[in-house]
Amino acid sequence: MTHPKLEKLLSTEIDFDIKASFAKAWELYKSQALLHLTFMILLFSIQGLFVMYMLQYVTLYSIFLAPPLYTGFFLVANKSSHGQSVRYMDFFGGFGYWFLMLSIWLVAQILIVIGLFALVIPGIYLAVSYMFSALFGIFGGFDFWTSLEYSRKLVTRNWWKFFQFFLILVVMNLIGAAFVFINPVAVILFIVAICISLPMTFLVIYVVFEELTKEALSSDENEPETIHG
Repeated sequence: MTHPKLEKLLSTEIDFDIKASFAKAWELYKSQALLHLTFMILLFSIQGLFVMYMLQYVTLYSIFLAPPLYTGFFLVANKSSHGQSVRYMDFFGGFGYWFLMLSIWLVAQILIVIGLFALVIPGIYLAVSYMFSALFGIFGGFDFWTSLEYSRKLVTRNWWKFFQFFLILVVMNLIGAAFVFINPVAVILFIVAICISLPMTFLVIYVVFEELTKEALSSDENEPETIHG
């Protein structure tokens, strides 16, 4: 199946407002702040249990559980963006895309690692280029490889702008970790900071994706009803 509007988008110059995207993502976070906070605490608790009691299975958690769990932020962002009511269980909706998210995450990580070992730069290129792959899979209805490729093609239209965006997200999440290195007692500040920065990472990626693709995906027959209202 061809997607004329999407193909047209991928053949034009891409641009977006980073500051405005963060502003909208912050509004989305605030609209469901308690749910985002409690779900993030749950994720930390699950990860902590694996680290403390099942360290040998941490890799399995990262491969089989983390992708669908973190996908929940995208699903909630979509509902919040369109003024729909959000329930705590919506964060677990990623398990409805379990195999797709597993495939996208696993293949992306393998290719990124190969790229890093090869010449480093190809790995960095792919790490940035695949930031929208899960969103194309969920909200575009594409298979894992098509999702990866559409994400790569979209980002490549303005790669340096997306690279800047990517670096801002990385720095935002590293700020919380800095508290621990400065003062171990500040671990509570790290937890608070990361409970905001990690959800914000997913929310702002969603905001940029929605802004860029809402018209291109709106006419697709395979588009879920809750995508771009």
